[in-house]
Amino acid sequence: MTVVSTRSAGETKRVRLSPEERRLQLITLGAEMLVDRSLEDVSVDDIAKQAGISRGLLFHYFASKQEFHEAIARHVSTEFFTAIMPNRELSLFDMLRDSIERFVDYATEHSASYRSVLRGPASVTPDMADYVNETRGAIADLIVSELPLPPEDPDLARLTLAIRGWIAFVEETILTWMIDKPISREALVDLLVESLPALALSPALIAALRS
Repeated sequence: MTVVSTRSAGETKRVRLSPEERRLQLITLGAEMLVDRSLEDVSVDDIAKQAGISRGLLFHYFASKQEFHEAIARHVSTEFFTAIMPNRELSLFDMLRDSIERFVDYATEHSASYRSVLRGPASVTPDMADYVNETRGAIADLIVSELPLPPEDPDLARLTLAIRGWIAFVEETILTWMIDKPISREALVDLLVESLPALALSPALIAALRS
């Protein structure tokens, strides 16, 4: 257990954190800093100061600054995935639109972290690239799971590949849109939603979206 000393109104309160709790605290503090800075600008010294620990102790939980930044990015990606989880009470079309609206809103509200995960220096590391690809795959699987297609359908592999490509298109389009927002949020959402059936070229998907 780690002992934390916090000072308030002249009194010191000692709080014990397990290694898992301490690690999560450090990651959460790093994620909170992404409100006004990029992942690469998250300072280990600032994090240690906010947590009330030494810089050296932070590296007891993370082997390197890169590993710490990757842990923050994984945390943000998990938070993002949770934020866009589809509402299965909606029709497929409304479910897709609702998820895309929340996708755009999350990226806009967390623009620094969104850019860092997809475009920053950490994005090219093997571990982070694998994690981003896993997240894209999970989103694609979510969409495919809502389609009225049996697992043995011969078009399933092609459709899954097309959906993964569409997710990359969505990411890139939102990144570009956030620079100067040349169209409205509603127009952007329309573009992203309508591009899926246009790219996938799947009669089953088109029928499901129209039903």
